[in-house]
Parts: sequence; structure tokens; C-alpha cells
Amino acid sequence: MEEKNVFDEGAEKTKYKILIVEDSLFNQMVLRKILESRYAIVTSTTAEDALAKVHTFEPHLILLDIILPDANGFDVLVTLKQSEDTRNIPVIIITGLDSDEDEEKGFLLGAVDYIKRPFKNAIVLARVNTQIHIIRQIQTIEHLSLMDGLTGIANRRAFDIQLQYEWSRAARERSWLSMIMLDVDKFKEYNDTYGHRHGDFMLQIVAQTLKQELKSVTDFFYRYGGDEFAILLPGLPAGRARGLAQRLVTSVNQMLLSAVKCQSPCAHSISLGSASMQPQPEQSPAALVERADKKLYLAKQNGRNQAQCE
Repeated sequence: MEEKNVFDEGAEKTKYKILIVEDSLFNQMVLRKILESRYAIVTSTTAEDALAKVHTFEPHLILLDIILPDANGFDVLVTLKQSEDTRNIPVIIITGLDSDEDEEKGFLLGAVDYIKRPFKNAIVLARVNTQIHIIRQIQTIEHLSLMDGLTGIANRRAFDIQLQYEWSRAARERSWLSMIMLDVDKFKEYNDTYGHRHGDFMLQIVAQTLKQELKSVTDFFYRYGGDEFAILLPGLPAGRARGLAQRLVTSVNQMLLSAVKCQSPCAHSISLGSASMQPQPEQSPAALVERADKKLYLAKQNGRNQAQCE
């Protein structure tokens, strides 16, 4: 199964996808010629086929004809807006009708704009580009809201979203879900002694090392808060999570030792706690976080610079 990562760093590189729902092959050809140099295009001639392709093609934008051979385009629009999976896809109505009532009805049902036939290249491009620009802005806002500005990795909000998704998936598939929590030893003392600029640099070093070590698409890592980081490991049982935690102690400590120059207080080390569960539907994902946090606390209590694992 393909992993779903809620923190998509590639949004700005997306070739945006447009589904054209138009029963006239000639009109399809005209619209494709106008748009295909900028966008990925898929076409459909019926409502039934269009609703199927919405789920397989997953378009960013839909151009929807009002008059289709098997349904009224307004009914298709209602169906799209009633589904949680498709309600946020913007729909531009295609019509040859010149009726204020039809235009008003489309807007009331959730359409974002109208394109009238016969098509004018500049108008089609302008209205489509406007909607794609809005989509890009929304993606940028969503991306920034899930990113930690200091370290450039996903933040606590992204962690909470991904944890819920992975927990539900693991419960459904009866698979393992592991988690590692780690923080920098004596970070507060170091920050107080050398200042926030040096403390920020240390956190950036930790984040960069995690990026290098966690190269699998199924490893998700986050700045959990302050000097604390969290790692989600879908499908990874306790033994493999334990091995990864031990490796991270060594690799992060080596990187800190080479990059951060300081005298006491500075341990050049991290402490980790890992936990693994096979989630059950009636359980809360907070249980996994609590178990990993307890193991991290134990690592601190036992002298730091170590991993405590289930």
C-alpha cells in the first residue's frame, strides 16, 4: 500500500491535474489544446465516467458541462459537494446557456466560476489559471502550517495528523506501529550558557542528521516541541525499532560532537525512548506516545546518552 504522508514537500512542483467533463469531442479537443501545455488533462463524456475518474485521477480542478447524455451537470455538482472526498475540488461550469438563473444556481451549488461556449482561449486560460493559483496558495499555507520554521522538518501538528492516520491504518491491517521520542541532553543548560542562536544551530544539526538517517518513505520525523523530536515507524516491530534507536544515538552524537564546539554544560548527546504496539480499534494513539515518552524519561533517569526501548 502506498504511504500517505501529510507533509508533502513537493506541492510546489506539482503538475496540476484537470478533469474535463464534456460530451462534445470537439469541445474536449479545443479545451485540451488550450490547457494541455500547462496542465495534465483527462477527459470524460458522461457523468458516470466522470465520477469514477474523480477518484482514480484525483484532479485539482474540474471543468463540468451542464448538459451530459446521462445526467444534469448540476446533479453531478451536488454529488461532488456532498462527498467528503471531493467537496473541496473546485468546479468550473461549462455552458452554452446564457441564463442568469443557471449561473446563480451553479454558484449556489458550489461552483467557483463559469466558462461559456464558444470558448475564447484567453478567458479559458485566465479563469483556469486563477483557480490553480488559489489552489497553490492554499497548498502553500497548508505546507507552512505543517512545517517547523527552524529545522525545516514537519511540526507537532503534522505529527498529530499522521499519528491518527497511521494508527487507524495499523488497526485496520493488524500491523505494527512503532515510535521513537528523543531530545538533546542538557539542552536547557547549553541554551542558557551559549544563547538561543547556538541552541537553534544544535537543533538544526539534529534535524539534518535525522534526514540523513531516516531515508525510507515510511519513516516520518517531526519536531515535537522545544528540543524534542518524534519519529513514526509504520510497520516496524519492536526489535527493528530498537535497532534504529540505538543507531540514532551513535549517529546523532557523532554529528553533534563534530559540529558543536562547547565546554560543559554540553553532553554532545541525545536520549531516546521507543515503543511499539499493534493498535486495536478501541485504543487511543495517545497510548503509544505515552509509552515512548516513559521510555525517554527512563533514559534520562539512567544517565542520558542512551536509548531505552520496549
